[in-house]
Amino acid sequence: MKKILMSALLTALLAACASSPKPAPVTTTPTPAPVTDNKPATVDLTQGQNLPANNPLTDPNNILSQRNVYFAFDSYAVDAKYNDLIQAHAKYLIEHKDAKIILQGNTDNRGTAEYNMALGQKRADAVKKQLAALGVADSQIESVSFGKEKPIEQGDTEEAWSRNRRTQIVYQGESAQ
Repeated sequence: MKKILMSALLTALLAACASSPKPAPVTTTPTPAPVTDNKPATVDLTQGQNLPANNPLTDPNNILSQRNVYFAFDSYAVDAKYNDLIQAHAKYLIEHKDAKIILQGNTDNRGTAEYNMALGQKRADAVKKQLAALGVADSQIESVSFGKEKPIEQGDTEEAWSRNRRTQIVYQGESAQ
């Protein structure tokens, strides 16, 4: 009976994921004061926190700017080589309680749409499980699947497929790359 209920729940979740995502509501912010120190402006990715100009989330020299966890073919097991990356994001999220992320699970273009939606969700949930085990609050993490619908590289080569098998870590207020 439990397996039947879990199957029904998974089917309902997949059906819900099949709809087009709604665009985020547009909000207006006050016009900022003119910048006079010639430093580049930063985007507030944590909804209200005052971030320094050297934002670790966008600094290419900081591990937090790395946002992809890649997976082997037909797998949702997180490779140990991503432990440092996941730990760094967990530490940041724990230290910034108002920061939120969306884990976007993706697959390559092989397989059915239904299979890839389920696999993408398992990949996003695998990263979510590791972040939760490190102490990140569940309210800070959302996981979604895009299946094979958002490739970052086109083509039917192993190189393209391997770049598309990923979970992207996207902070609230930014878009996936």
